[in-house]
Formats: sequence, C-alpha cells, structure tokens
Amino acid sequence: MSKQRPEPVEGDPGTTSTSTTAPDSPANRGILFGLSAYGIWGLVPLFWNLVKSASALEILAMRMAWSLVFAIILALFTLPRGWLRAIATRRNLFMLAAAAVLVSINWGVYIWATTNGHVTEAALGYYINPIFSILVGVAFLKEQLRRYQWAAVGLAALAVIVLTVAYGKPPWIALTLAVSFGSYGLLKNLVRKGAVETLVIESAFMFAPAVAYVIYLQATGGLTFGHFGLVHSLLLAAGGLVTLIPLLLFAAAATRIPLSMIGLLQYITPTTQFLLGVLYFGERMPTGRWIGFGLVWAALIILSTGMLITLRRRRRQPTPVG
Repeated sequence: MSKQRPEPVEGDPGTTSTSTTAPDSPANRGILFGLSAYGIWGLVPLFWNLVKSASALEILAMRMAWSLVFAIILALFTLPRGWLRAIATRRNLFMLAAAAVLVSINWGVYIWATTNGHVTEAALGYYINPIFSILVGVAFLKEQLRRYQWAAVGLAALAVIVLTVAYGKPPWIALTLAVSFGSYGLLKNLVRKGAVETLVIESAFMFAPAVAYVIYLQATGGLTFGHFGLVHSLLLAAGGLVTLIPLLLFAAAATRIPLSMIGLLQYITPTTQFLLGVLYFGERMPTGRWIGFGLVWAALIILSTGMLITLRRRRRQPTPVG
C-alpha cells in the first residue's frame, strides 16, 4: 500500500502560493480548526454553569473519569498498535503523571472560578499564561529574552501589583491558572508526544482518584450524578467531550498553520471569557481592575508585535547554502 503524501503546511518549501489561498487549503482549514478550538475553550464557562448544581470537585472528578473513557475510544480508532510501548518509558510516565497533577489543579480551579463568579479573573490567568511561559523558558530551557520580551514581563508584573491592590489580595485564581498551565505546557513540550496518546495516559493517572471521590460522594449522599435527572447526568459525562473535542481541533490546527498564528489565535479564549464575565455574567470591573487588565493587554500587544517582527526578519534572511 503506497503512503499518502502529507498535506502541505504553510511555510513548507513545497507549498505553492495558491495552496494557502485556496478556500479549502490546509492553511485555511488550520485557521478554522484553531478558531473552533479556542472558541470552544472560550465558551466553556457557559457549559460548566449548566452543571453548577454539582460541586466543583464533582464536576472535576466527572471530567477526569469521562475523559479517559472518550480518549480510549478515540485511541482505538486512531492510534496504531504498539503506541503505548513507544511512549511508556519511565521518564515519560513520570512527566505525564506530573502533568496530570498540574492539569487537574488547572481544571479544578477553573471550574470553581467559572461557577462562582470569577470568570474575568480566570480569563486573566490565560492572558498571563504566555508571559509566564516566557519565564519558564528562561528558568528551565535557558532561553535568552529580547528587549520586547523583558518589557512584556515587566508590564505583566506591574499589572499583578495593580490588580493585587484592586482586588485587595493577589489574583490567586489567575496566578494559579497561569502557573499550572504554563508548567503543564513545559512538561508536554519535554515529552513531545501526540495529543491523543498523552491524553490517554494523563487521564489514566487521574481516573482512580476521580472514581474514588465519586464513590465517596455517593456514600456520603453528596453525589448529583444519577440523582438530578438524566440531562444533568449526561451533561456531567459530556465534560469528557468538552476536554477531547477542542484538544483534537487544536492538534489539527497545529499541523497546518505556523506557530506564530497559533500564538495569536490563543488570545481568543481569554478574550471570549472576559467578555462573558463582564457582559453575560455581569461581573464588576472597577477602575483598578481595568487598569490592571489594560497593562496585561499592553504587554501582550508588545509580545505579539515583537514576535511577528522577529519572525519576518528571520524569513528575510538568506538561507545558507552548503
């Protein structure tokens, strides 16, 4: 059986100029996949509020348990035989176990925030995340920062100080989300395996604690799954799909469009969350919070502009021959 030629990606030397502008080109499909992924992540607060009669920990446990169920089903249809042996080294399993802990913290804090009137602060966490990722790169990957990156980090630090004054305490929700997700991203970067494979293993690590907590809730009379009607139970189970679907869309986007485009699309998620928090959920935004958010937005504008300028300069540089 002959192997199919992989679809061209924007920036691939073998890609013609017409392939990226055609309506059904890989690049256009990649942008659509990216918009869908980040759009779903941005609208997730609406979903969690549909099941807020359950506690945040029960919603988290259900999400963890059902994520494994749906991930295994997907793996059976999409992954080749022997994929587990290829990934299940001691190093990878240790890192994915740590990643499972970090993403569980991230999910739990996010679910609690969005079901308890802190959607805008949750959005702040994902605005800060790209800047925290820069600091992770410096600390762990020995990356050197450019001036515009230092400027973005400085503005973000000033924003945290301003928001600490505005909230009357540090924005712990935002900081926890940024640190947990940024650290999670570092571990996934070090493992460098596919989205489905790593999701199966991470979910497997989460499964036993999740089921144990569900059993505890059932024993103590606090479980809502199976007790608050069929629709409520189906929505709790759908938390696994809410995890899986945007992740697959993101993976599809990442193979079709440049990383710079992914970097810009990621701001769709916190912007959507912010607008939901202010316009839909009616969360208050006093002047101090607007100033803090404004500083974060300014930092992101500097960061994104600097990245795009750097990428353009690199593309203009002649490729060395020989």
